[in-house]
Amino acid sequence: MTIRPIMKFPHPALRSPAQPIAEFGDELRLLSEDLLDTMRNAPGIGITAPHIGISSRLVALEIDRARKPGFYVNPVIEWSSPELVRHEEGSVSMPGVSDEVERPAAIRFRYQDLSGMSRTEEASGLLAVCLQHEIDQLDGVFWIYRLSKLRRDRVVKRYEKLQRAHL
Repeated sequence: MTIRPIMKFPHPALRSPAQPIAEFGDELRLLSEDLLDTMRNAPGIGITAPHIGISSRLVALEIDRARKPGFYVNPVIEWSSPELVRHEEGSVSMPGVSDEVERPAAIRFRYQDLSGMSRTEEASGLLAVCLQHEIDQLDGVFWIYRLSKLRRDRVVKRYEKLQRAHL
């Protein structure tokens, strides 16, 4: 298990759709463990393979450390509720800044587990928000592009200011 470098905004890997995963085996399992270690080190509660520069449709989530982490291969949202929720979001690729994003309150999604078994589940609350956020990332939609242009520009300016302060 290795902590991998995280691509920082505005790296092009964060705006490119990830490729579907077809091979299930040791390499995927090792990648999932590296993602989990990298996410924990960041720290964060969700990460995708594109965050570490790998164009593969893999998500790791660990919303609660007391529970087993979730790994989602090739996830797709099949249904979204008409009810919306606002939740503070950020990214391991843009540390130190966040803003409220509005998303459907509940979703139904399908994915494959690390062994390739197909699954369909429903999610609400923070899990639904996190899955939508990470699936967007797999589709090349970085979270700030869910904000109005004004709010997005403010987030980018805050992030750039933080980056300059750390140089």
